[in-house]
Amino acid sequence: MMKDLHLFLLLIFFFFPALQAHVQQTFDYEIPGQERPSLAPENPEPVPRQFRTFSLGMELDQLKQALIDDQLFLFRGDRDVSFLPIREETLVETTGSSFIRRSYFQLSDQAVYIMSFSLDARQIDHYSVFTSFVRRYGEPVILTPGEAVWESDETRVSLERPLTVKYVDKVVFNRLVQESRNMENNQLLSREDFLADF
Repeated sequence: MMKDLHLFLLLIFFFFPALQAHVQQTFDYEIPGQERPSLAPENPEPVPRQFRTFSLGMELDQLKQALIDDQLFLFRGDRDVSFLPIREETLVETTGSSFIRRSYFQLSDQAVYIMSFSLDARQIDHYSVFTSFVRRYGEPVILTPGEAVWESDETRVSLERPLTVKYVDKVVFNRLVQESRNMENNQLLSREDFLADF
């Protein structure tokens, strides 16, 4: 009995690694998956600067009239328009009906440079908006869990979670960022000059 046990252990000790190597060689094979066709077109459209009748660069009076004319927006006139004195900008914020919950338009020098539309997740889903963008404008240049981004030299369009589409005029936005940095640097220099007077 003991002799049989020794023989069995000896067989396992020598034979098992060879069997394991044989099994790995036999079953270490991946079945190629079926390639999924891309939704992106061969020649995508340019990154959009417009949604319906609203476009980057439009003036405040044009924007107000477009909001009045469009049934997707519940624009209340000047009550939805506010001035941001710190950055000398105008903000138009209005509620929407149907697919749009809220919309925001930021204006600098009386021209729209950011449009943001928060969509109603009960009416439309993130995947539908994403696939619609890919079918028209190609694959996003940035894709993270928080956002998908399509960009050109002048425009940045993002689909942000939970469900917001944002259009940004990059030229105006970058100019404003640079102006803000210059102002901060000037304030820092003024502070240093003031301290040097003591």
